[in-house]
This record gives sequence, structure tokens and C-alpha cells, in this order.
Amino acid sequence: MVKITHTGIPINNSMSLVEWGMLIALSLLWGGSFFFGAVAVKELPTFTIVVCRVGFAAIILNLVVRIMGQKMPVSKQVWSAFFCMGFLNNVIPFTLIIWGQFYIASGLASIFNATTPLFTVIVAHFLTTDEKMTGGRLLGVIIGIVGIVVMIGGDVLQSLGSNVMAQLAILGAAISYAFAGVYGRRFKALGITPMATATGQVTASSILLIPVMLIVDQPWTLSMPGLSTMGALVGMAALSTALAYILYFRILATAGATNLLLVTFLIPVSAIILGVFILNEVLEAKHYAGMAVISLGLAAIDGRLWKRIRG
Repeated sequence: MVKITHTGIPINNSMSLVEWGMLIALSLLWGGSFFFGAVAVKELPTFTIVVCRVGFAAIILNLVVRIMGQKMPVSKQVWSAFFCMGFLNNVIPFTLIIWGQFYIASGLASIFNATTPLFTVIVAHFLTTDEKMTGGRLLGVIIGIVGIVVMIGGDVLQSLGSNVMAQLAILGAAISYAFAGVYGRRFKALGITPMATATGQVTASSILLIPVMLIVDQPWTLSMPGLSTMGALVGMAALSTALAYILYFRILATAGATNLLLVTFLIPVSAIILGVFILNEVLEAKHYAGMAVISLGLAAIDGRLWKRIRG
């Protein structure tokens, strides 16, 4: 991983109301992805779902770019960055999350995904010069890790069954998102618009994943999915990927990686509501307790906890 140094572009430590509004909207879009994923895994294998997600999103975004009269960059430097960003932000996490959802509830998957800011604080500290870890953020990381342990429970000490492996897969996705959040800061310095960045990364991800899908899933042997699954794929691509990444790179350009990935704290709320009330999923008490502890850790990372205590 190349170190991301200060680019001379200011990063806001505190987000504006507009940025918070976009963050909440992004949380709703990404929270829906766990619901859509839970529907899709009932009929389709992992790589087919992921390719449909990034592939359809790439088609949508490339059409939007043309309609808006914009041109995609053509330099090797930029496209190398697109492929790296796509690998970190799409290929690894999407695959791990979808695979994990074969074994655990969508709400639980979103809770583990909410650990992303905890890992981002650590990654940003070592790979940036302007998003260093403070005492509050360090305490937040420690509290968040305690929350992870609470959610996983004693299963880890007993055996690494498929359920625990699925939970670890979601944590792996969160770590990959953390690196992607820091890596993605370079696109503003390169003069690439949020729209072009979103389009480039999903296009690159599609190119990387299509051969894997053809070899592993052999989609021509699969049965035609039902309308609910097809609707879930469209929603995942158009809303949770295409529209979401336009917001993602817009926020990243001004608010920084650590602030942006606080969005994952908000995602479990929408994902849990959809999973419990529509998919009839059930979460255990330890999962809610773990999320509460993680919430405390994120509040410490964000700094608002200390302001309340001092106030």
C-alpha cells in the first residue's frame, strides 16, 4: 500500500449539515444492500451476485456520464488507481459480505460492517499525515474491539464453524473498506470528479470479477431467478452501488476517510429494520449489546462523546 501523504487539500474534522445529510442518505442506501443481498443469496451464488451488482452499476454510471457530457480519464495512472480502488472497495468486501450472508442474518452482517471506522482510524493513522489517531480515537478503537468480542461470543473459543467464519469474513470486508477509504482520497488530488471515480472503480471491478464468475459459478448452468431476486439485484446495483458511490466519493473529497466511514455506524439501523420486519430475521441479545458497545466506540472516535462529558 502506497502511503497517502498530505495533498494540500483541507479535510474537515467536523462535517457540515450537508455532509451529514449525505452521510445519512448513504447509510440508507448501503443498509439496503444487506437487505437486497439477503434476498439474492436465496437463489444465486456469490460471484454472480457481486458481478450483477458492480456490472449493472457500471452500465448505469457510464450511461449517466455520457448523458452529462463528461469524459472518463484515459491515463494509465488513473486507471491503475481505479483498479486498485475497485479491488479494495468492491471485489474483496462485496465478495466477503455476500458469502457471509449465506450463513448469518443481514442485520448481523451490517453490525460487523459497522466496525469499519475502527479499522479506518488505525489505517489512516499510519498511512496519512492529517488523520492521525488521538487519545479519544484510540479509546474508541479499544471499545469497538470489545464490542466485536461481545457479538462473536464464546463461539470463537469453541470452534471455527461456518457461522464464525462468516462473521470473520465480514470483518475482513470492513478492513478492506478501511484501506479503500484512505486510498480513495487520492482521486480529488488527481482532479477526478466523484462521478468519474465512482464509474471508474465499478467498471474496473467488473473487469476483474467477470472471469472469476464465469469460472467458478458457471452462470449458464443456473436456473432463472425469480422476480424478487431480480428486483434485489437491480436495487443493489442502481441504489446501493451506483447512487451510493456518487455520494461516497463526494463526502470523501471534503470530509476525509475517518468521517466518511462513520456511515457504517448508521447502516445497521436500516439493515436491522429491513431484516427483522421484512425477512423475519432474529438477532440475539449479544448482538444488540455488541452494537451498543461499538456505538460507544464510534462516538469516542467522532469526538462528540468527549464534548458531552466536558459539557
